[in-house]
Amino acid sequence: MFVAVISVLPPSSRRLWRAARSALVAALAWAAAGGSVAAASLTVLMGDDMAASSEFVQQLRADQEPGGRFELVRVSPGAPGAAQPEAAAAPDTERAANAGVRTRGLRPSAADTPLTMAVGPAAARAAVERPGQEPLVLAMLSRLEYETLKASSPALRRGDRRVGVLLRDPAMADQLALVNAVLPQKHRVGVVATPESEPLVRELQRAAQGANPAWDLRVEYAPDARSIASALRQVVPQSDALMVLPDLIGDNQAATLSVLRAAATAGLPVFGASEGLVRSGGLAAAVSTPSQLAQQARQLGQKVASAGTGSGNSNAPLVEAATPATVRVNATVARGLGLRLPEERELTDRLAAPR
Repeated sequence: MFVAVISVLPPSSRRLWRAARSALVAALAWAAAGGSVAAASLTVLMGDDMAASSEFVQQLRADQEPGGRFELVRVSPGAPGAAQPEAAAAPDTERAANAGVRTRGLRPSAADTPLTMAVGPAAARAAVERPGQEPLVLAMLSRLEYETLKASSPALRRGDRRVGVLLRDPAMADQLALVNAVLPQKHRVGVVATPESEPLVRELQRAAQGANPAWDLRVEYAPDARSIASALRQVVPQSDALMVLPDLIGDNQAATLSVLRAAATAGLPVFGASEGLVRSGGLAAAVSTPSQLAQQARQLGQKVASAGTGSGNSNAPLVEAATPATVRVNATVARGLGLRLPEERELTDRLAAPR
């Protein structure tokens, strides 16, 4: 009967029917694989009211699946254990009613696993000390903030809970890839760092040595603000470009301006990982917005929830750097340096190509 009906359809209708059938099969397969990356129950810890954190949380709320439970918890500054729920969406009543009806051997998908997400360093400190075994994602942390948390919080490596960490800055390999895309014939990069920046410097050194060809990296340390000028005098003559790290220098406007002025005097471009640096006189930066970081955090939460606990080195946090979502270029600085650069979109595509 079914075959007879199909046989009398005109060719165009049969093509439409086959396309619809293929789309239905794909949709069913996607659903069976747990296609949604939005957790059914998401608890978000927020420790500050910075604009970036607010944008991050707004995107998380917007991406929450319909009927899913979303709870925002404010963490009191200076009191990691003190937290107050702010708002919660009503749970999906059908899912709640059926939650206890499971056959033996049936396991919930990663998308159904409750997830806690901490936004910023204060919330991250509170989250790792909270009881519970549900998967945890620490987001919007700098590399140095994560290293400090790792050194001071043994609970970060609890064996009964999987933890993911999303850094807010791109990996050093991506930073160097941007320099190479903008200055393909140059391979000398100079950096002025603080002693506290050692984890960042080590990552940069590994990325520089692993590149083909390897980068000629010159690093000088400035223990305090008065030492920056001296360090720059050592670095600038041996560099084709300078890089500002997301450390005490990159986070300090006066220190960053010292680097930008020295570079401008020597006719060197400056690269970094923030739009603010580009607006202030840097040449280019690979950045990811808070909204884009929220989407990446969702995906990381899915990975963490799927990983399980209690096997191998599963208590080690899963750490991801921000995926550079876009490249920002200061066209005025480029003209001043006599550089003709590709469009921002083309540079963004080049940076994403190896992924």
